[in-house]
Amino acid sequence: MNLTQAEFERVIDDALASLPKRFTDLIQNVVIAVEDETTEEDLEGDADENSDILGIYRGVALTERSFDDPLLPDEIAIFRGPINRRTRTYDEAVREVRETLIHELGHYFGLEDDEMPY
Repeated sequence: MNLTQAEFERVIDDALASLPKRFTDLIQNVVIAVEDETTEEDLEGDADENSDILGIYRGVALTERSFDDPLLPDEIAIFRGPINRRTRTYDEAVREVRETLIHELGHYFGLEDDEMPY
């Protein structure tokens, strides 16, 4: 599968629109970006630096914030290259993007990897 940048952005928009309103109403000051590939910095601390990660949350989880934290937006990056390489069909790509987005939003809400089904 090889989703273009525009198709990928549309899939992310659709994935966001499919989430329950009670959760999307809680998402504030978060940029969701499409990036082609991870950087070395993204892979720091990853147990398996040779694996493709599909997304990353860059920010401070809501559960770890204090009243004086800066108001810079958090960022969720979804990596187009690894998802395109991992999926064979459009439907698989849509499913992978949605699961990755939900996973990274879980980090935004303060969940650790082992606390999420994705």
